[in-house]
Amino acid sequence: MLDLVWLIPALPLAGFLTLVVAGRRLGEPLAGWLATAAMGGSFLATVVVFVGLVDRPGADRFFTQTLFEWVPAGNLSVDAGFLVDPLSITMALFVTGVATLIHLYSIGYMHGDPNFSKFFLYLNLFAASMLVLVLGDNMLMTFLGWEGVGTCSYLLISFWFTSEENATAGKKAFVTNRIGDWGFMVAMFLAFATIGSLSYADLISASVTGSLAAVTATGIALLLFVGATGKSAQLPLFVWLPDAMAGPTPVSALIHAATMVTAGVYLFFRVSPVVAASYDWVPTVISWVGVLTALVAATIAISQNDIKKVLAYSTVSQLGFMFFAIGSGAYVAALFHVITHAFFKALLFLGSGSVIHGMHEEQDMRRMGGLYRYMPITAGTFIVGWLAIAGVPPFSGFWSKDEILLYAWADSKAIWAIGSLAALLTAFYMTRQVIMVFFGEPRWHEPLEPAAAAAPGGHEDAEVEPESEDAPAEDVAEHVERHLPDDFRPHESPWTMTLPLVVLATAALLGGGLNLPFTPDLHFLDRWLEPSLFGSAAHPDFSTGEKVFIAIFSIGLTLVGLALAFVVYVQRRVDHRAIEQDAFAQGWWIDSTYARLVDGPGRKLFEAAAWFDRTIIDGAVNGVATGVRAGGTALRTVQTGFVRTYALAIGLGAVLVAVWFLTRASF
Repeated sequence: MLDLVWLIPALPLAGFLTLVVAGRRLGEPLAGWLATAAMGGSFLATVVVFVGLVDRPGADRFFTQTLFEWVPAGNLSVDAGFLVDPLSITMALFVTGVATLIHLYSIGYMHGDPNFSKFFLYLNLFAASMLVLVLGDNMLMTFLGWEGVGTCSYLLISFWFTSEENATAGKKAFVTNRIGDWGFMVAMFLAFATIGSLSYADLISASVTGSLAAVTATGIALLLFVGATGKSAQLPLFVWLPDAMAGPTPVSALIHAATMVTAGVYLFFRVSPVVAASYDWVPTVISWVGVLTALVAATIAISQNDIKKVLAYSTVSQLGFMFFAIGSGAYVAALFHVITHAFFKALLFLGSGSVIHGMHEEQDMRRMGGLYRYMPITAGTFIVGWLAIAGVPPFSGFWSKDEILLYAWADSKAIWAIGSLAALLTAFYMTRQVIMVFFGEPRWHEPLEPAAAAAPGGHEDAEVEPESEDAPAEDVAEHVERHLPDDFRPHESPWTMTLPLVVLATAALLGGGLNLPFTPDLHFLDRWLEPSLFGSAAHPDFSTGEKVFIAIFSIGLTLVGLALAFVVYVQRRVDHRAIEQDAFAQGWWIDSTYARLVDGPGRKLFEAAAWFDRTIIDGAVNGVATGVRAGGTALRTVQTGFVRTYALAIGLGAVLVAVWFLTRASF
């Protein structure tokens, strides 16, 4: 059964190729159903391979399938091959499972789009690239998938490219990821220069046996971390991810939940022996970057009014949790959170897409309210996702987040404290979102400014507002009327959109059962992933008292976050403006600072680099060519074609040789 691993990426790739050839002829909805069937087939193939792997003893759960020799070049030989082990199959299971649900959801969401088949073509290629990334048996195969998801993300984020905002967001994601990709490439060069191979088996073997020097392991780990900060949106390269929500909502769910952003976490799990062989301060650096990312993104999410932007910043924050878990040596906890996050974040994004669909493309939460009465399935499933991400037991997010905080407690009390604060803020801003969207009075027929003042969390300085404060009220009313007709009523989404919500809500509720902390017998994920770690994970000795304290403290923080949001946005006993600070709303001015730097000193630097390339580099090349041409032209004058001229030259040459010998001779 393990031999069928090639089918896992091949099926969505076949779907992509079929849609390239016949997508427009298939049209809507056949193109969508074909892409969904290809993705569902990939999920079934993954289940078959998973069953084959489970049948083997723990130590034998490794299988490599070589398709062909890909890069034979001197000492470098790289195969196109797949590695089947507990890590790769775990990733493939939730990638294919969640991606299938997102494909199904997209059939309803993209209904009526003129480029319906093209959208599914991109989705299939994106999924195939992600599967190559997680199944590759060497760094170059992973990099192939790494670049594939980067390219597809650009195409999908800017899918509606006629809007300048969407086109800019796609370019921003593409350029920012290229910065991280530089780190990945140099890490590959360093690994090959050191061990002569890009195979994970060789790299891990060198790390475990000690033949990889600590300084080299440190270099590889840090360079890969540069790549991970780009792909997994960590400080300082997280700025592309919030803007990526400009794409269609299923794209946001695919990128934010199950695929692209988890690539960095997967990569560090895969090379965990290299991190263990590096200097001690390397995991500390990873931890601090992760926990600061978690806190900064959580503060920004507090003040956002766009329903998808709140979720986008929450993704950045949750990725920070995963990275400070890695830095603490809690690799299984990090992957546990990747899985639970895939369930509840896909649910939340698809739920937000259902809200946007039912609200005629409205994304501003200040124009919502009371939607639970009109969209009961969407509201019910969204609330499950909210409780999961907020960390309310027994929902899945509680178990994975609690395990991360437990390891952080053992590693560094400071990191644990900051992580706990980020967890409290998560409960707060997600509760705020649920209150603003699903509860209270409907606000979609109210002019924005009065609605903003009256609405929970509304700002008087609303983002969507007339151009000046002096704009007449009738202009505001006209804007609202243009957007939504008087007889507008939100509606529930079709079954192709609500069915994935129900399935994901079930997974978000029960997913914590993968790794329950009560007894070692319930640590299913721990035992399953252990062979892929090669002993590189931390194993702190926790007392029962510590475990109980951390769990109770985490629950207490969550309840405080929920209660605070209730007091501010329902009871309104605290002015929300005291919490929604402008620094948060502006994202700590990080993005705008980057824009100013790139457009100011950056532009001058780029122009100087262009001048250097054009004048010095090209000048040197052109100068050599010009010199050779001039020399040839000069020499051509002595080529007269007369024998007497050549005889004279030979004679003069002979005389010069004779003179040279005479001057060298001694008498």
